[in-house]
Amino acid sequence: MNTGLLLNSTICFAIGLSSLAFAWVLLAKNEQNRETSRPALFSLVVFWTLVGLTYLPTSVRMMAAYLGNMEMDAILYFIAAVPFAFVSVPMVFFIIYIITGSKKTGEYLALVFTFLGAAYLAFLYDSGIVGPEVTEWASLFSVNSELAIHIYLMGLFVIPTAMILGLLMLILLQRVPKRIRYRTVLPLVAISFVFDFMLTDFIAIIDVMQVFSRLFVLIGTVLAYLAYFPPMTIQERLGIQEHNIETYVFDGIEKELDTLTLDNRV
Repeated sequence: MNTGLLLNSTICFAIGLSSLAFAWVLLAKNEQNRETSRPALFSLVVFWTLVGLTYLPTSVRMMAAYLGNMEMDAILYFIAAVPFAFVSVPMVFFIIYIITGSKKTGEYLALVFTFLGAAYLAFLYDSGIVGPEVTEWASLFSVNSELAIHIYLMGLFVIPTAMILGLLMLILLQRVPKRIRYRTVLPLVAISFVFDFMLTDFIAIIDVMQVFSRLFVLIGTVLAYLAYFPPMTIQERLGIQEHNIETYVFDGIEKELDTLTLDNRV
């Protein structure tokens, strides 16, 4: 009995459930945020929803592999590939909107990445997959299309990752209090953490690599929750008031970028 697959399935289920719960909480807090922060908030809701919809079917897929149902394993891989292909879309909108403040610019670029995600899926479904290779710890598939892999790596991964790293650099170069740095950097680090290890998960050819990637995705989800709902000890140390806990993440990012823009003009 491959008990490692059960652990793998449990991790995926934890990611899926916590991501969807987090998205629901963010959506429920929508009215408590400023009007200008709501598009950014909604893009995060979509992002975490897609993460959850990627890993819930993957959890069932690991159970199918555990039970020896290879056909269901492959079907669930294709199902999970759909939300996975579009994870970069809300992330790109979030970054562009935070930097420019323009909803239209964010929507246009998000549309470009939507087309790239659709192209990735088209080549994936057309060429199919190789596998599964079931081990004690994982069920591994390989994408049977180099073009699909290149589209994802060069279009859907490298560009969004470079964008989020650039935004982090802009923020880190500023001399700001720890309170501001916590509320701006940690959400971005968490999103990058999850996004990067999701790709590592889907291209993994070693079972242990897949399990550890999913574990780090789970850690990234927890970091994102702590960024939005900091523990009381962190609130007290950083001076975060109880009445503005719900809005401090987005407002903090906006204030940071406003400061950066003013500094550049000077």
